[in-house]
Amino acid sequence: MARPRKRTALLPQRHTEPDLFVCDILDATPKSDRASMEHPLFSLSVKKDLAAFEYEQGNVKVKITPAAEEGRANVFDRDILIYVLSQLMAAKNEGQEIGRRVRISAHDLLKATNRHTTGQAYATLRRALTRLQFTQIETNIHDHGIGEWRSISFITDARIVKEDSTGRLLSVELEMGDWLVKAIENKNVLTLNRSYFQLRKPLERRLYELARKHCGKQEVWRIGLDKLQHKTGSTSSPKEFKRLVKLICKADAAQSHMPDYSFRLLHDVLEISPKPEFLDIYGDAPAITSEISVRLSSEAYEKAREVAPTWDVYFLEREWRMWMSEPPRHPDGAFIGFCRKWYERKGRAP
Repeated sequence: MARPRKRTALLPQRHTEPDLFVCDILDATPKSDRASMEHPLFSLSVKKDLAAFEYEQGNVKVKITPAAEEGRANVFDRDILIYVLSQLMAAKNEGQEIGRRVRISAHDLLKATNRHTTGQAYATLRRALTRLQFTQIETNIHDHGIGEWRSISFITDARIVKEDSTGRLLSVELEMGDWLVKAIENKNVLTLNRSYFQLRKPLERRLYELARKHCGKQEVWRIGLDKLQHKTGSTSSPKEFKRLVKLICKADAAQSHMPDYSFRLLHDVLEISPKPEFLDIYGDAPAITSEISVRLSSEAYEKAREVAPTWDVYFLEREWRMWMSEPPRHPDGAFIGFCRKWYERKGRAP
């Protein structure tokens, strides 16, 4: 009798062989606006969260009122915004004009964010759109020194442009909140590791966001559990919160599943530091905040296969594009050099 397979900390990659219709998505590196990485604008609950939420940090105040029927937008709903922001940044760096209204393929969105593409997944997407539209945020979060108290939404309109006979969403048109579009225009965004979409637990995602925002490439960042709980927006008891953080640190020590950073709990302080591969591969390059578009020749792909045998050359290309700090003078040579260094550090593909 076969032994049951052990549950891994990360979700499996559900779409490892992308089809031709999602090529543009793979070129759009995941991005998130800094404001919602800094402040707990999304619920950590996977159940319907109908409770009002208030948060205050320094001069920033936030009051969140959930959608009447579907509840407050949660961290998994945020995937939609990450996807759209990534597309907008990619378009902007291609020299295209961007605006608040965006039309997306529901199927492409689900694949890009590592979701199932079943009928249930489309129904879940519909409810997420409702939460994003009707969760109301009152805040004085400011843009570039201009402070004002205002009521905002993640999206201000959502329209199903086309729906098939089974009720699946084929195309969705969104109107993004102007503050999110301004984040793109001002390049007030950070890059996320694609493994973010494989994180199972809401708290894992929130801890990663805070690590990207506050630790970056510095040697270590420490934060007390009481302050950390406040910044995550967790409504658990302090004892339960510590237990949850401890479980995540234990799993990361065993499986190294958290992207980019190591998490260690030292009494009542969480210590976060970049993982060796995060620094070894990318060196001292600054964390990028914008999508960089360069073209590679067919010869570059062939040479990349030679210097990094067994590795998927398109996977390596995505990793390379994710961490470029500026357009290289010689893209082919830069990409090949990256692949060679990757192979030297990691060896053959697992």
